Amino acid sequence: QVHLVESGGGLVQAGGSLRLSCTASGSTGALNGLGWYRQAPGKQRELVALIWISGTTRYADFVKGRFTISRDSTKTSVFLQMNSLQVEDTAVYYCNAGILGGSSFWGQGTQVTVSP
Repeated sequence: QVHLVESGGGLVQAGGSLRLSCTASGSTGALNGLGWYRQAPGKQRELVALIWISGTTRYADFVKGRFTISRDSTKTSVFLQMNSLQVEDTAVYYCNAGILGGSSFWGQGTQVTVSP
């Protein structure tokens, strides 16, 4: 089991920035990667960014150049620096932990609201 705790969401004006944080605890030795997903009202959950245990990153096309995923030296905390936020970025952002063997765990989500 992996427990994820997110923080850093909030309300920001368009063009502003937020930094999300997620810390994993529990069976972190089996982590294969950490990532961020988001879900807007009435829409499916979608990938935002991933960072694998190797350090390789992957971004959704709609955030390239605006968002940056990073992690700390322990590889159990992941961050999402979000710049140039747009109204369309409004969503609940979820941290996800991928585990060797294929299972994954989700955080409780943190609300990001971007006002015009």
